Amino acid sequence: MSLDIKDLKVAFGSFIAVNSVSFQVSTGDVHFLIGANGAGKTTCIDAISGLAPGQGSVKLDDKEILGTPVHRIARMGVGRTFQTASVFEELSVLQNLDIACGIHRPLRALFGVRHRIDPRIQQALEVTGLTELFEAQAGTLSHGQKQWLEIAMLLVQDARVLMLDEPVAGMSEEERVATGQLLKKVARDRIVLVVEHDMEFMRRFATRVTVMNRGEILCEGSVDDIQANPDVQSIYLGTASAAGPATTEGH
Repeated sequence: MSLDIKDLKVAFGSFIAVNSVSFQVSTGDVHFLIGANGAGKTTCIDAISGLAPGQGSVKLDDKEILGTPVHRIARMGVGRTFQTASVFEELSVLQNLDIACGIHRPLRALFGVRHRIDPRIQQALEVTGLTELFEAQAGTLSHGQKQWLEIAMLLVQDARVLMLDEPVAGMSEEERVATGQLLKKVARDRIVLVVEHDMEFMRRFATRVTVMNRGEILCEGSVDDIQANPDVQSIYLGTASAAGPATTEGH
């Protein structure tokens, strides 16, 4: 399974945010999309998920999705998360997953006696390490746990593509490691694209990296490939290495 982006262009008036971007994301890879602030990373996944107008081509297993309404793209199995987790904080973990799972039950039934847990929910809880927290109110979860819940919500919707926007921002070191391990696990049978500016996290968990600069692709390859690229070193990685792990927000 693959997500093929070809000649993707996103313009806002006369400003070209993404210019003729082409790359492929395949099952089995934890594919990172990196670049300095303003590089166009988030705009790329906005266009792929239908949240921003784009020109060119985006195909999921040879089926064109660019220009399709957002809700239809989601139904085709393309999911994404945002820097701030979008969960129902007043509901429990299980209730959040019930809603995401699309179980046809009246809302009042979410608060009633439960006779069974949908197998998709049980599996998502196990994969994300939230099994013991299924009764916890989502608003009481740590920042990292909320991100994992959002990933679990995509898993129960049978998302084939997971696009994550700076998933480890604000996480503790322990949560960052757990998130990286989760992404590797999820990527075994799904497409995972991570928009990130945190170079240490990228070095540790990326299997393939696409580097953007000013709306265009600068280079692509393994972590070793992009770290050895002199253009990347001068424009991005060199600065990050000198100052330590990058902490500024990048789009």
